[in-house]
Amino acid sequence: MKLRLISMITALFFAMPAAQAVPPIQQATLPNGLSVLLMEAHNVPMLSMTLVIPAGSAFDAKGKGGTATMLAGMLADHTARHDHISWADMLDQDAIQLGAGAGQDTLSISLTVLKDALTPGLDAFSELLKQPGWNKKRFAIMKQDTLAAAQKEKEEPGVQAAQAAVELLFGDHPYGHRPSGTMESLATISLNDVKSLFARQVKPSGAVLAVSGDITLAELLPLLEARLADWQGKPAQMLTDIPQPTALAGLSKDVHMPTSQTMVQLNRLGAARSDAAFFPVFVLNHMLGGGGFGSRLMEEVREKRGLVYGVYSYFSPLAVAGPFVISLQTRADQATQAEDVVRTVLAEMAAGKISKDQLKASKENLIGSFAQRLDSNRERVELISMIGIYGLPLDYLSSWTQHVEAVSLDEVTAEAARFLKPESWNRIRVGSKLD
Repeated sequence: MKLRLISMITALFFAMPAAQAVPPIQQATLPNGLSVLLMEAHNVPMLSMTLVIPAGSAFDAKGKGGTATMLAGMLADHTARHDHISWADMLDQDAIQLGAGAGQDTLSISLTVLKDALTPGLDAFSELLKQPGWNKKRFAIMKQDTLAAAQKEKEEPGVQAAQAAVELLFGDHPYGHRPSGTMESLATISLNDVKSLFARQVKPSGAVLAVSGDITLAELLPLLEARLADWQGKPAQMLTDIPQPTALAGLSKDVHMPTSQTMVQLNRLGAARSDAAFFPVFVLNHMLGGGGFGSRLMEEVREKRGLVYGVYSYFSPLAVAGPFVISLQTRADQATQAEDVVRTVLAEMAAGKISKDQLKASKENLIGSFAQRLDSNRERVELISMIGIYGLPLDYLSSWTQHVEAVSLDEVTAEAARFLKPESWNRIRVGSKLD
């Protein structure tokens, strides 16, 4: 059955036309308050759906970072009716792909299934959600595995940089730890902590179920209502309860590790998902370092000077301002020079040194690659769930290219002045020679 599902996905990919209009997103609300968003796609008989709930790592109890991630692992592992072996066998029987994960804002439960296996797929989805298994032995094994993974991560410069960055940038804010937690925080988490997060936050009100595939809203809603009508309640906290972080600037932290290279990461607060200037910031980041070899950082730091193999930037728009990051890795004796070049690029762009041709090239690149983000049902439900949980307009995808095209040079330079001033960035360095 798994081979059949893979074949169907492959057929879907090659059957996609080179360019097509984005189908509309349809919306409905179940009696229990769950918001349902559907994008129909009838070219292949399969469906994907993702349920997003405000139960991400921002809602971990203080000092217990990693609770949401462990909750996601427990939900996907077994249920009250099926142990982990029988659960895996049952899913495999109908090629049901069902899993869970956690980010900063949300916990997600995802299902991909062939249309003719939709009934057992939805039954399993409902069972996972409403009848979680709290097997103590499985939790102990999962916790031990998670601690082992965290121990191994202590050897990875990128992970250590990321942990140091969130601690420096967010401190005691709910975003002040990585979703996967640390050795110290994971060691304190008990099964009761996981159950408490589930009881507090995993509720239908405020949650969004995004669906893409071979089904209509008239077909979908009765199937959902039959299985989820008795799932009731409102979470203790919503995304709107996450406080705004305090902007910090000019801070520095070094992490000493026995590595031959030095990793340098500059970070600051970026834009929230709801920021009115989201699209200008999005285009600006593409020009800065998010556009690969076409970006200013790659051109100046790698192409012209050969100081790094790669350098990139990204920002993570969340319920409130998330991190804006620039990252590079180079030889220890070149780290200072590479950082100086990065800061020079920031200063130049912040001062408005951005040409119309550069803006035009970035927008064309973004628009040209947009269709790839809608290649599959899975990719579509990720975007649709983001639209739903952050309250974005339902025409967000269909109007995306127009929003990018409409970004003006004045808007980009204004956002560069807002975000790219070198003194507004903090620095993390990871390596053995950090003098």
